[in-house]
Amino acid sequence: MEDDTFRYSSVDFVFTFVGLLFFLLDIVLDIWAAVSFYHEGDYIVLGLLLLFLLGSSALTQMFSWLWYHYDYKTDYKTDSAVERCLNRSSLMALHVFQMGVYLRYACVMEVSIQSFKTKKRDPGGTAAFLTHDLSMLRLIETFSESAPQLVLMLTIIVQRGHLDPLTMLKAAGSAIAIACGLTMYHRSLRSVLPETDNQHLCSFFINFVWNLLLIVARLVAIALFASVLPCYIFTHFLCSWMIFFFFAWRSKTSFMDSPGGEWLYRATVSLILYFSWFNLLEGQTRYTSMLYHIYVIIDLVLLCGLWCLQIYREQLYFELPAYYTIIISLIIIALYIIGLSLKGIYYKFFHPRLAKREHEESLSERSETVEFRMLCSDGEDTVDVQMDSEPHTTDGMMKPPTMTQKRENKRMRKLAENFYS
Repeated sequence: MEDDTFRYSSVDFVFTFVGLLFFLLDIVLDIWAAVSFYHEGDYIVLGLLLLFLLGSSALTQMFSWLWYHYDYKTDYKTDSAVERCLNRSSLMALHVFQMGVYLRYACVMEVSIQSFKTKKRDPGGTAAFLTHDLSMLRLIETFSESAPQLVLMLTIIVQRGHLDPLTMLKAAGSAIAIACGLTMYHRSLRSVLPETDNQHLCSFFINFVWNLLLIVARLVAIALFASVLPCYIFTHFLCSWMIFFFFAWRSKTSFMDSPGGEWLYRATVSLILYFSWFNLLEGQTRYTSMLYHIYVIIDLVLLCGLWCLQIYREQLYFELPAYYTIIISLIIIALYIIGLSLKGIYYKFFHPRLAKREHEESLSERSETVEFRMLCSDGEDTVDVQMDSEPHTTDGMMKPPTMTQKRENKRMRKLAENFYS
């Protein structure tokens, strides 16, 4: 029986590598778009674009550094040579210069390629551990940069009334970045828990489609509203964010290992909830999710209705018959409802249910290994020590059992248990 401590497959490697390529491509498109807006003299759009870029980068680097800071307390020696050559001060300097995420990509690539070349499984789970953190960072970057950028680009397209190649390319790049971020995050959640790691192609496809439909409908509605009432979009965001922040606060989340980090996490999750549902609670969240989607549908009707009303009153950027605006609004709402229907199908037939007790019992049932679980003195992380159940003999001499450390990502484990409970 194979040891299941290494849960980083070739599929995970492909997702990580493709995500890195699109991450770099998105940076190139960001620079290109910024230069183009500067030459066009559109300084307001340029300022918003830079705000999204710099704010998202700072937020992502902050989370990355906090997680390194928490992990340093466990005195865990990583198997990544890239990280071993850096001390704590060097890590902080890299994050100050906005290079922390690239460091994590380099570590994942190094450990995974080394494992594939040697054809040895990673008993410490380093690649899986780093990938789980990277997937969460990419999700934060997706909804703090790519989603606002896509709204901005769609707003420009609607206001100008024609399809500019650069704007369309940037919008497509942002849409791909959102899809990659969501795909990598949900794939990572499945790989955290062994009981949910297997995912059929049909399940993966339905998951991707309903996420895409919900995100597209939400972002298009926000962009249409911003195209006619640009000043009020900030009021709309702030009011919605405050509602979601109150919900996150009342949920009493415990994702981070410091009070300041936890408040930062709640503020960030509130930003994600503005665009998409994010599970914060343990146990059944059916009614909470239903309440959230009812709120979003009402908000979609409000945003699209105000857009139709402004177009009918003022004809701000191009002539559009009134019934066209109504048809477009109905299509947006229909896309969201179809996405919700596919989500219901996924949860009914494909979503695995995992009780916390079941997971804890399954971890203790291993036929070939005996696990000793030790909590670190500060309680920051969990270290699994594995010992072969059958000692080996060499020339009649008893060989002592080999012991390896398994690094467990308790942050993503908590999210996975919430998602699959």
